[in-house]
Amino acid sequence: MNEKTRTIVFNISALLLLAGAGLYLALPAAAPYLFAVGSAGIAVCYLTMPAKDMDFRRRRLHRYNILAGLLCVFASALMFGGRKEWVICLTISALLQSYTAFVAPKGDGKDRKRP
Repeated sequence: MNEKTRTIVFNISALLLLAGAGLYLALPAAAPYLFAVGSAGIAVCYLTMPAKDMDFRRRRLHRYNILAGLLCVFASALMFGGRKEWVICLTISALLQSYTAFVAPKGDGKDRKRP
């Protein structure tokens, strides 16, 4: 999957995930389906991202993203089962993704000044 396609799939999946989580109280019958499709799309985007050219730090953060995507899939399974623990899995996933977003180095690191 090329980068542009992965970005489009990720954005649509993120919107579906957000809609599924937000509609859980209003439409509990349709929300798990939206959430499941969104979480599967996010997991596929993370799993198909090439990690061969990444340095050690980026590869470690990429593994956190993969774990976060799989936690979203597990949360959707809990949502289908009618259990309330899906909120905990989604919270852990969101924390992992937030950590990765703030800690990941910006750019390729070649333009950074060394002390």
